[in-house]
Amino acid sequence: MTKEWFSSWFDSPYYHILYKERDDKEAQVFIDQLSSFLHFQPEHHIMDLACGKGRHAIYLNQKGYTVTGVDLSSQSIEYAKQFENNQLHFFVHDMREVFEERYFDFILNMFTSFGYLENDLENIKAFQAAARNLRKGGIFVMDFFNTALVVNQLVPYQIKRVDDITFEIRKSVDKGAIIKDIEFCEDGHEYHFQEKVQAISLDEFKQYFKAAGLTLKHIFGDYHLGDFQIEHSPRMIFVLEK
Repeated sequence: MTKEWFSSWFDSPYYHILYKERDDKEAQVFIDQLSSFLHFQPEHHIMDLACGKGRHAIYLNQKGYTVTGVDLSSQSIEYAKQFENNQLHFFVHDMREVFEERYFDFILNMFTSFGYLENDLENIKAFQAAARNLRKGGIFVMDFFNTALVVNQLVPYQIKRVDDITFEIRKSVDKGAIIKDIEFCEDGHEYHFQEKVQAISLDEFKQYFKAAGLTLKHIFGDYHLGDFQIEHSPRMIFVLEK
């Protein structure tokens, strides 16, 4: 398979520099809300799907849960492995492939770690793989931005300075995807990366759920599990049952 853009950008040190300010406290509040709502128990097996450097998985483990984190980025997994213990493990893995069939009680896909694949068939393949990883009655939680709101409020240009690097960021919508072009210069070298996230609608997600045999139980609109309102909610947080 041709190397996809996200396998190089997510492995780049500049990706982690640009997004270093991500709010760990907000992430922990979200995990606390989910664990209470879904009644996580120490005996449950939880997968953090597309875990990045593992911040959600690590916090879940600190709360006493058994967690497996998987991600396509080898550098992110290499970093996360320093936190491994008997109840926390990390693996390089492609979400389109089954990891361990009928093993997990919960699968969490957090912070818009989806939408990077090429087409509907690839998206459905990822959902089907997740469903096969779940035990009967297991729960899949997907946290995605509210596409309608993001498109409506798109900021076409911004400058962001992090660690003495000035990032120029241009955003647009093209052919059903939200495009983010990122340009910067360091040590005399000019860099250009592009993020491309599919602008997946609520109705399209519902088609993916159906194709994977997953039942939509709840949609929340924020990290405090408030009601979803398509005009105002920052997130689409889907709770799906196998």
